[in-house]
Amino acid sequence: MNPQQLQVGLAQMDCTLGDRQANLERHQRWVEKARQAGVQLLVFPELSLTGYFLKDLVPEIAITLEGPQMKEILGLSKDLDLVVSAVIEEPDHRYFNASLYLSNGELAHLHRKVYLPTYGMFDEQRYLAPGDRFRSFKTPFGRAGILICEDIWHLSSAYILSLEGVDLIICPSASPGRGVTTDERLGTAESYNLVCRTYAQFLTTFFLYCNRVGYEDGANFWGGSMVIAPNGDIVAQEEDADEALVTATLELGEVRRQRLANPLLRDERVELTINELRRVWHERTRKPY
Repeated sequence: MNPQQLQVGLAQMDCTLGDRQANLERHQRWVEKARQAGVQLLVFPELSLTGYFLKDLVPEIAITLEGPQMKEILGLSKDLDLVVSAVIEEPDHRYFNASLYLSNGELAHLHRKVYLPTYGMFDEQRYLAPGDRFRSFKTPFGRAGILICEDIWHLSSAYILSLEGVDLIICPSASPGRGVTTDERLGTAESYNLVCRTYAQFLTTFFLYCNRVGYEDGANFWGGSMVIAPNGDIVAQEEDADEALVTATLELGEVRRQRLANPLLRDERVELTINELRRVWHERTRKPY
């Protein structure tokens, strides 16, 4: 393998709601397919091990980091790095929508979804607890960060990761299709396409967006998984709502080239931003007399 290149794969897959074993077997098949394709990093969608609209199934389907199911999941990552997603039960019996980065049979990073959509068809905050941090982490391919679906709709999420110099932002998603644009394209797809490309270009980082497909609880998941370069160009994408392994070869030196050409991260005035946020916070919380 070329150390300056990374072969990535996005497992744009369907899931079975509430059937952890069936979904684990699906993961095993996708891992084998990715391994044969030479993939070094394989990303699965949001809640890939459980299905999305879990509601009262959350306590039943959750896994713990010390439980037997976790050993099976870790075993999938011995030959390639993985991002898998599940409901994690903490020792205090709180439940989190979480994504796990696995490498060499070990858990390298855990991200708990911070922004839980609770509007329209979404009801996550009724059943799940929100995460409280964004952290980058080291991988064999550079620094990475994970944001789960709704997380990317808050500018501060990706901004915080960018200040830690991430080379790669990974976004597992379970986005149902909603809305139609004036030219009859799916509104959700257009929105995610714009947001993900904007982050990649403005933050000069690779961006991996992996969305699921299939039907669940009357909702249709639209797919659209894509790999985006640090200049905002889409390197690979599966536009149809079909199961697919989306693969791409990332030239890791492209991050450096883009940051030399567009030194946005270098010129970012972090102290100014912190001071202004502090001012806004004080103004918003100031009690009237």
